[in-house]
Amino acid sequence: MKNIFTLLCIAGLALSCKNESKPVEATGDVVTETAQKSDGYVEMTGEFVYYADAAVLHTPSEVYAVVINEKMHELDDMAKAYKVEPTDYVTVQVRGVITPKPEGEEGWDNRFDIKEIIKVMASNKEKDVIKLGAE
Repeated sequence: MKNIFTLLCIAGLALSCKNESKPVEATGDVVTETAQKSDGYVEMTGEFVYYADAAVLHTPSEVYAVVINEKMHELDDMAKAYKVEPTDYVTVQVRGVITPKPEGEEGWDNRFDIKEIIKVMASNKEKDVIKLGAE
């Protein structure tokens, strides 16, 4: 009787397991791996700005320092079409790699290295925006 119960428990556990892909959780943001799962890239949507040698990707729950490289400059060139001022941000959908900030370096806790640009679009200007400076 004990062997039958053990066999039923094992069978129940095996049947309850599913082969579904789960989102990859990265520092508070739930991001999903895209079709090319073997490449390890994650897809993220957020607000991007590049100004004065600093690039930032702001998602709904996390802020990432963007690695400044050729792909980031390509994204910035695409974003210029949607900016009125150099400090304006644009909404982007990108794929890349999340890595922790190196020890002893200032800045955001995590970095995002852009590997693929999916979409660039104008940000919602109806949000409350605070501008600093003299008029």
